Amino acid sequence: MDNYPVSSNSLEKFYHINGDQLGQQYKEHLSDYTTWDQKDHARQWLLFPHNIGSSLSIDETSLSNGELYTILTNKQGQGKKGTLIAMVEGTDAESVIEVLNRIPENARQSVQEVTLDMAGSMSKIIKQCFPDASLVIDRFHVQKLAYDALQEMRIAYRWDAINEETNAMENAKLNKTKYIAPVFSNGDNRKQLLARSRYLLFKSRDKWTQKQKERSLILFDQYPDIKKAYALTHALRMIFSQTETKGVAYTKMARWFNDVTDSGFKSFNTISATIYEHYREILNFFDHRSTNASAESFNAKIKAFRATQRGVTDIPFFLFRLSIIYA
Repeated sequence: MDNYPVSSNSLEKFYHINGDQLGQQYKEHLSDYTTWDQKDHARQWLLFPHNIGSSLSIDETSLSNGELYTILTNKQGQGKKGTLIAMVEGTDAESVIEVLNRIPENARQSVQEVTLDMAGSMSKIIKQCFPDASLVIDRFHVQKLAYDALQEMRIAYRWDAINEETNAMENAKLNKTKYIAPVFSNGDNRKQLLARSRYLLFKSRDKWTQKQKERSLILFDQYPDIKKAYALTHALRMIFSQTETKGVAYTKMARWFNDVTDSGFKSFNTISATIYEHYREILNFFDHRSTNASAESFNAKIKAFRATQRGVTDIPFFLFRLSIIYA
């Protein structure tokens, strides 16, 4: 666990002192914040060139009120001191490029690999700042697109079931009869079946509980399209988890594109086109099986630290404390 600086609120509780006053004293006198060399531009950007490494991750996170920052991290830092390389306000590619180009050119040329998502701005940043680096689009972002398409299909059917039940209830009222929703063998009615199937569609069959196996049989029998879409999603996941080489993965990906086309599902065709546009960077995963998990983990650490401070009111000072821990 990271050793976060103790908050003034905690000290106030245990030592019965004025927490706000102590916090102000720490900021202005006890810490090095007033002489911090990045204080003047901290809100706009932070840069720690000495933390550069051969394998990096780039992502975005929100500090407060939806304000986004682009974050560049060193995987070798393992989420500890030496991890943070840069934080830049916003996601505008040109602004981030301007800051990252302050890193000495020879250091930028030493970067061999950067993991990222499919955002065009991220790709542009890396190509301009780290021209010798291999771009690796995170496999989990790719899989999430398929999961979202599958869940979109399930939700659409659920709304149909809700509307169908609502109409049946209205008709029952008009006929002065009591409406009783029909149920399946596992006790779910149609609306419940679709709602409760959410989590099983995220998992492989071998990880289903007995109740989920029973529910899936009913779901796939009632909705063959969901069964086919689940198979497409699972096939994509298996490409990443069971394929060893880039060449074999390329062949499997081509077959998956054909299966998506044959399915006729509009949402999956859209995803297929998006994946095809980035397939080279996606297949780079098979070089070292790198993902953007370290960036996601670092974002979680920032959120956890933010929670200990009960929000962010003074962004520069918050970033100063963050840099003490991670830079």
